[in-house]
Amino acid sequence: MTYRRAAIPALAGAVVLTALLWWAGTSAHALHLPGATNVIGGPATAELEHWLAPWSYDPPSSAQFGGEPTGGVGDAAPIDGARYLSLYTTALQIRFGTVFAFFLLGAVLLVRRLPPVGGRGRTAAAVLAMWAWGVVAGTLAVTVSAPWMLAAGGHGSFRFLPHLASVIGSGRQILVVTALVAAVATVLAARITANGDDPLPPVEVPARAARLAATAGTAVIALSLVVLSYQSVAAALQRISPNVGLLSEPGDLLRQWLLLGAWTGPTGAPLGDWLLYRAADVLLLAVVWWALRRLPGLLTRATVPAMAVGAVCATVLGLLASQLLRMVTDGTGLRWGLLHLAAGIGDGVPAALTFGLVAGVVAAVTLRLAGGRTKTADATASAQASGQKPLQEPGQDLADA
Repeated sequence: MTYRRAAIPALAGAVVLTALLWWAGTSAHALHLPGATNVIGGPATAELEHWLAPWSYDPPSSAQFGGEPTGGVGDAAPIDGARYLSLYTTALQIRFGTVFAFFLLGAVLLVRRLPPVGGRGRTAAAVLAMWAWGVVAGTLAVTVSAPWMLAAGGHGSFRFLPHLASVIGSGRQILVVTALVAAVATVLAARITANGDDPLPPVEVPARAARLAATAGTAVIALSLVVLSYQSVAAALQRISPNVGLLSEPGDLLRQWLLLGAWTGPTGAPLGDWLLYRAADVLLLAVVWWALRRLPGLLTRATVPAMAVGAVCATVLGLLASQLLRMVTDGTGLRWGLLHLAAGIGDGVPAALTFGLVAGVVAAVTLRLAGGRTKTADATASAQASGQKPLQEPGQDLADA
């Protein structure tokens, strides 16, 4: 599938994702209606408002624009408040524009390299990859628009990095839901666009090379999940503080973009409970390894960009799977409700993006060095029948990236 044809379903998915987030944001004011609390309860209303507020053009009720409440001495307070409110609107415009752009760019690559046609699980893989990429696109959009959002709050230069980390971590719960709908829409549009095309021939990847690539990529993810996320190492990252203007107190931001979890030894807790909690981490690594093992055979060409984006999607899917497992095994769900239990869903996406990109590059390089080339069975059989060598050299599909 050419890039031009791949852009059609990617554009459809980007429109769906942006429209759903905009609709969710504009629906936030309905939670302030008198009957909302009576229908879904006070705690659930507050939780939903927290989820939707990052995508709403209505500023939070707690916001104080301009650093002084409206009605201060003179006319300066109302004027400054209007300016800060305009800055808040600009931040939301940047947020919706960038989520559209980021999803479009990633979806074009995924639809081209992972078309949902030809069987072999490509349709399901495309839906899962698009779902994960939608969450990543939303996180990147929140990150890009965060400086404007901080400036609109009137404290853009005060503890900039801690506040930046706080803003980046917001709005992720609703992203998980809307990205899934956008992923289904993108894949359906891609199947319609590819209707009438010849079925994709099967892709052969040497099993040993695929396993080595998957193991190398998973080791990169384990570096964050096991080594950097250990309590003492994470505490050392938190204590880093160069005390240089806006760069002071970077600990929260470093933890957000480098740590996929948090763990310590089983001291003070029953061993069974500790092992059950660690099962979610094992599930994350298993999902990443299995996805990286299958990825070269699912891609039309295992280029470095495709492997990198695929590894990011695999890491995000592993995160979501581990978080869902923790939701199921957490005993507090019946006490506090499902919304409170799902508050942590989508956490860790920045770190998944950081280490997923590295893991994808490492897996692609390992695949090339191990002699793993993706080739179609028909092309290989034709070359063998004619007594000629295949035109594609080992790893050439990776070098062409």
